[in-house]
Amino acid sequence: MQVLLLSMLLLPFDGPADSLKLQTAGITEASHSLPEGEPFAWGDFSWVQGNNRQLKPLLTSKYVTGGFTIDGNYNCNFNHPIDHTNSGSTATFRSDEFNLSYIEAGIEVNEPESGARGKLMLQFGTRSTGIPRNDVTPLRGQFQLDNALRYVTEGYAGIHLNKMHGINIDFGIFKSYVGLLSYNNFENWNYQPSFTSDNTPWFFTGSRVQLFPTDRLKVEFWLINGWQSYGMFNELPGTGVQLQWRPTENVSVLSSAYIGFDTPNNSERMRLHSDNSLVMRYYKRPHVKGISQAAFSVTADLGFEQGGGVVAFGGDKDTPEQHFISWMVYHRLWFGDRQQWASTIGGGYINNPGRYLALLPPGNAVLTQNPGDLFEGWDASANVQYMPNDFMTFGIEFVTRHTSVPYFSGPDGVTSPNGWQAPIGNPDGFIADLVQDENRIIFSVIFRF
Repeated sequence: MQVLLLSMLLLPFDGPADSLKLQTAGITEASHSLPEGEPFAWGDFSWVQGNNRQLKPLLTSKYVTGGFTIDGNYNCNFNHPIDHTNSGSTATFRSDEFNLSYIEAGIEVNEPESGARGKLMLQFGTRSTGIPRNDVTPLRGQFQLDNALRYVTEGYAGIHLNKMHGINIDFGIFKSYVGLLSYNNFENWNYQPSFTSDNTPWFFTGSRVQLFPTDRLKVEFWLINGWQSYGMFNELPGTGVQLQWRPTENVSVLSSAYIGFDTPNNSERMRLHSDNSLVMRYYKRPHVKGISQAAFSVTADLGFEQGGGVVAFGGDKDTPEQHFISWMVYHRLWFGDRQQWASTIGGGYINNPGRYLALLPPGNAVLTQNPGDLFEGWDASANVQYMPNDFMTFGIEFVTRHTSVPYFSGPDGVTSPNGWQAPIGNPDGFIADLVQDENRIIFSVIFRF
């Protein structure tokens, strides 16, 4: 994500007057141009899951803030798929090799007198092909929307109004904050997201209005093409609302709701989704050599689809049920007076009959997404991170994931008998090797300024 943009502290997207991810140690990026009472600038929220820990941007001026991230990993998969392909992940796509997962570069511009604002963040690396792959709307009509926009993580133009504690009106493509974790892993306590975050949107395309009634509350409204989509699934846009509330420096509450019609060629099937998170710091003792800070995050999602041949709950063989129940919990400890070391443990659960949000594995004979198809899983992870300065994070993380149906890449991979695509390999007739269990160790290095 952008680098401490002028505002990006709370909801699903960062934005200049958002102050959402930018408040760190009570300093907002470009704070020299922000009025007194700027939302969330009164506290230090650098500890919050999904927030930037950096105190100030390196590339900044009165009007422009720049950002740059390189995120690489070596992902050791205990299944050792022959084609080095991971399944069901939006953070790691390759196994048993060095991988540049995410490269981001861009700027944010804010003109305080007129209120004009805009942002452009470009992405490269395997995430620029792995995440767009899950959007089917480019298949509707001509012009390949995924190729046109896959290299843009965030790009919008808008205006800031000096009403209440700020109003932002923007149009473009935004990063999503549904599922709590940030698009940029530099801001997360853990590297591999749990199912709840992995299977909810990483981006929205459309418009948003952000209201700051107080310096502790943000309300955001969305009118967008659909659920993580470049184009529109049917003829009606999706709508949503999100609340971010930070009553004290130790508590952050995020809640969102979405409604849309996101099934191709089925305009009668409605989707409703609710995402809710609490992040709390319960211990802080600066300037000690042992545990200097402790916090936890809890996220719970409830969603369903209704109509068009399915029901939310209590279905039968003729009208199957289709819903999404998921949660994840993480606990983090920081060590030392400079908090250069930290450790996070956690995990989560998913139950998604119909698999309408499941990340389908690549390859032949992959999972179907027919009404009534069962999908249930759980995961757990533990990591240690070393942060020698504000610009680097080194991490090692163990992840174990399990599902009720074969879902993860097995030893024979998902590509062909020898693991290569044509012409070196012959995928004709090959059936993907999927298994129910996966264990991985992720070595990661993230550089950001």
